Amino acid sequence: MIVEHPLETMLAAVLYGSEDLRMERIPVPRAGKGEVVVRVGAALTCGTDLKVYRRGDHAAMLKPPAVFGHEMAGVVAEVGDGVKKFKVGDRVAPMNSAPCDSCFYCRRGQQNLCEHLLFNNGAYAEYMRIPARIVEKNTMLVPDTLPLQHAALTEPLACVMHGFNAMTAQPGDTMVVIGAGPIGLMFIHVAQLSGLRVIAVVKRDDQVGAARRFGAVEVVKIGDGVDAVAAVRGLTSDGRGADVVVEAVATPAAWEWAVAMVRKGGVVNFFGGPPKGTVVRLDTNRLHYGDVTVKASFHHTPAACAAAFALVSGGRFECAEFITRTATLAEVPAVFARMMTRSAENLADIKTAIVPSRNGAGGSRQ
Repeated sequence: MIVEHPLETMLAAVLYGSEDLRMERIPVPRAGKGEVVVRVGAALTCGTDLKVYRRGDHAAMLKPPAVFGHEMAGVVAEVGDGVKKFKVGDRVAPMNSAPCDSCFYCRRGQQNLCEHLLFNNGAYAEYMRIPARIVEKNTMLVPDTLPLQHAALTEPLACVMHGFNAMTAQPGDTMVVIGAGPIGLMFIHVAQLSGLRVIAVVKRDDQVGAARRFGAVEVVKIGDGVDAVAAVRGLTSDGRGADVVVEAVATPAAWEWAVAMVRKGGVVNFFGGPPKGTVVRLDTNRLHYGDVTVKASFHHTPAACAAAFALVSGGRFECAEFITRTATLAEVPAVFARMMTRSAENLADIKTAIVPSRNGAGGSRQ
């Protein structure tokens, strides 16, 4: 049953195509077998959502028209038959996907590459249905002490944790992070919490302060006349380069910089995803004779999600610093329109928490 008075319709942000996001009243979802319906407490804006908004679709995540958004936390409003892990009234953070655990990739421990990866969208709404597989494999029970806005950070942080752990960096290592958007800042913060020395490469003045706030000990601001590679290598021991370099910008130039900034025997993670068809030029001599490991990271796994949730709920991760603005559900189209253009008004924004107005305080911490 539903906790509050049952509604027939709800407000939701529906994506119809490129920069075509409309607020509509649509039927409230109902829970099928093994599913739950969550009353959204907070949904967060995301760089992936911005790309989808700009392009109008996503080959794997959604096809318009579709309810939009995927980083969220809320309160269970309805449980379907067979659900044992959760009950009405539980505070939860459902992830946006879950693997099948039976395909070629899942059997080899690469659940992020699952051939049948089940995605779920619809966080920019008053209610969201969570499919049975995600309920069972990738939904976290949120303690009363953790604000729902903070719990919603679990999904993007899980992507970062998956990439960070794949690099096997050690305390005391030097890590370079190229980019200071939300993901870049999360990499900086996770690295700092893990005992690494972090050098950030940023584009704007406001990002210098943000990078330092989240743990960068050195910051290189690119601009006219700045040789970013030389500047970074100059900040490493004997100029040999960093132990680990993370590219979180998704441009060919940044990919090339990453390879040039890493030391011999180091690791480069191409985390940022450029558009399909993008081509980069890499120094094969440096890769081969330098014994450089280059890899990429995509998405997350249930284990990475659990690790991210432990970090979010453990108190060390500076959750509140990542949420720089709050908006109502009705403001979602305006929020994304504003995100398309950097201005003095939103230059320092990291993430906006969308809080459906009907929830109010909701009897629980938002």
